[in-house]
Amino acid sequence: MRKLLERCQPRHDIYTVFGHCTEAMAIAIANSVDLRERARREARYLDIIGRYGADVVESFPRVMAELALALEAGMGDVLGALFHDLELHNKAKGQFFTPYSLSRAMAAMLIGNPATLRESIETRGHLTAMEPACGSGSMVIALTDVLRSQGINYQRHLHVTAIDIDPRAVHMAYAQLSLLHVPARLIVGNTLSGEFREQWLTPAHILGGWTARLASAPQDKTPNEMIPPVLAAKTAYSIGETEPAPDCNKPAPLPRQLSLF
Repeated sequence: MRKLLERCQPRHDIYTVFGHCTEAMAIAIANSVDLRERARREARYLDIIGRYGADVVESFPRVMAELALALEAGMGDVLGALFHDLELHNKAKGQFFTPYSLSRAMAAMLIGNPATLRESIETRGHLTAMEPACGSGSMVIALTDVLRSQGINYQRHLHVTAIDIDPRAVHMAYAQLSLLHVPARLIVGNTLSGEFREQWLTPAHILGGWTARLASAPQDKTPNEMIPPVLAAKTAYSIGETEPAPDCNKPAPLPRQLSLF
């Protein structure tokens, strides 16, 4: 992936190309299942590719293919590592993503006894996790990695709400969590102020009917404070249906740190 992106130099700034590449990947995935924002996102996609020649544009799906192969070979924060490998963090105002090895160690400590998780799944139906500063998705990927190692199918029994103030980070996390089939709602916004600008629903969220599952979950099974209420859907949503747009200007209670309950 690094070589594919470095080919754009010196004609283009690699930091900008990286951001456009990950955004294009996110849009391509989202538009395959989420029809609510398809027209707007498609227009944005055409705007992105219209800025480059065919050689650069053709590298975008190749980067996505390499990402899919890398995640299939082993779970990890591939895009976060690539971001640092390209030394783009030096330009990103001191933005540093958590190393995956550290994220996995933290996730293992958080999970604790697998028997407790299985009991929670049996009694609550599923687990929920909140990541208020998701970055490229390292902590969430590590969480799913540890759950899988414990024999728990995260694709069926885990839902994640992840927030980051940087749209580039959300695009990176969305692409990776989508390819790993993680049911998740990713939000571009400020966790501290409660201001949210945009949300991205992974294919696993939509295909798994998670909007309805979360909305119908009893209060004592899935705490609503883990999901910003302005983004918690009130009705079921599936492919081809229209979900009411959230009021992203309405402040929401502060979410907790990464938590399973």
